[in-house]
Amino acid sequence: MSTPTALADQQLAVVDVQGNGQQPPEIVDIAVLPIEPAAVVRQASMRVWLVRPTRPITPRVTHDVHGIRNSDVLACPGWARVADEVHASIRGRVLVAHNAAVELRVIAAHLPAWRPSLVLDTARLARRVWPGLPGGYGLSRLATHAGLHAPHIQPGERRHRAGYETWMTGQLLFALALSSGLTWEQLVDAARVPDHDPESA
Repeated sequence: MSTPTALADQQLAVVDVQGNGQQPPEIVDIAVLPIEPAAVVRQASMRVWLVRPTRPITPRVTHDVHGIRNSDVLACPGWARVADEVHASIRGRVLVAHNAAVELRVIAAHLPAWRPSLVLDTARLARRVWPGLPGGYGLSRLATHAGLHAPHIQPGERRHRAGYETWMTGQLLFALALSSGLTWEQLVDAARVPDHDPESA
């Protein structure tokens, strides 16, 4: 993906997290796609971590959401072992996610010392760029509307897995930026998560 002009000077991190279904949720799957200024974005640059939670993954989210079973993460590192890597991958970058308040709240709970300077939500942006879209503003509906292509699926990847969702969100961000012709400032105005402190998200 070639970076649209409106994003060409920005350092972004597109993210998605999947949880264990407990409250508060623990991350079991997280992906980060870094977007560098004026760079071509490739799927190979995306980082994906499977994480073993301290509490079990509930059957509901295994069956209805991401398909990750407790046995899939049994041999994976716990959060403490991957936290520094995840932090390094998003530190100093604008956070981008679909329905971003959810991702923000979960990641901030796992990384208490991290606070992004800016959080952009592709669902908010899509409502501005494509108002009144039939079928709503879920990621799958928007991907279909924009004619986006699914990533090259790795074993175990599917919709609602972090790698898949992150790549599709990155493509959607680019499609929205290109089709709207918005400047960076206009894009921020349309997509910014207001008062993005996790307590108010």
